[in-house]
Amino acid sequence: MGLSFSMGAVEAVMLASVRIVAFLMIAPPFNHSAIPARVKAMLSVGLALAVAPVVVPGYVEQATGAFFVSLILSLVTGAVLGFLVWLAFAAVQSAGSAIDLFGGFQLAMGYDPGSQVNGAQFTRIFQMTSLVLLFTSGGYLLVIGGLLRTFDAIPVSGGLDLAHPAQLLVSTTSSMFLSTLQIAGPLIVILFLADAGLGLLTRVAPALNAFQLGYPLKIMITLGLAGMVFVALPQVVSSLSREAVDIMLGAVS
Repeated sequence: MGLSFSMGAVEAVMLASVRIVAFLMIAPPFNHSAIPARVKAMLSVGLALAVAPVVVPGYVEQATGAFFVSLILSLVTGAVLGFLVWLAFAAVQSAGSAIDLFGGFQLAMGYDPGSQVNGAQFTRIFQMTSLVLLFTSGGYLLVIGGLLRTFDAIPVSGGLDLAHPAQLLVSTTSSMFLSTLQIAGPLIVILFLADAGLGLLTRVAPALNAFQLGYPLKIMITLGLAGMVFVALPQVVSSLSREAVDIMLGAVS
């Protein structure tokens, strides 16, 4: 019994794994440092083997120089797609940062080496909550499914046309700021009204020095009403997961 070995199939799977591992290193929730790099590498190889029936049939074996060029193109494609997904989910982190800024928590900033986020309490809490919701709601499966569908549009030996990602970068950034306002906007408006009320009280009775109550009052309001924002986070993460898939497919179309 003879065994057939195709070097072209090995090259195709290798190129697919490079695109996937570059994506996993940047895109949430897989970019968290709690997931070891070895696990990400094993996951990329497993997903590349799963998508092999799609990438192998149309692949033509290349020379050494052309293969290294394809490796670089696969790496860039996966990194760009991962960055677009990260930008879509950055709305949750930006909402937490806005609440920290207007609620008076910005002075207590700290660095989270796990998620590599530098922010105050609500920034880190929102980031961790979004990662947990991605795993518990199955949103990470949508993200992975969207990544694997990009192999239908862009072969492993091809590269990404950077004109589409550049346009999507502008629209995705605008959508991120809009989502930030939708998530944290109501609480920010309440905190602004509290500042305005304290300002009016100071004008009416300057001897009270009402701004001394500003920080404890805003902290109390933020802690009391932040639960309203957390209630909306599951629906927000689910919507961002679908939006991330649409962004990836739009970048490769």
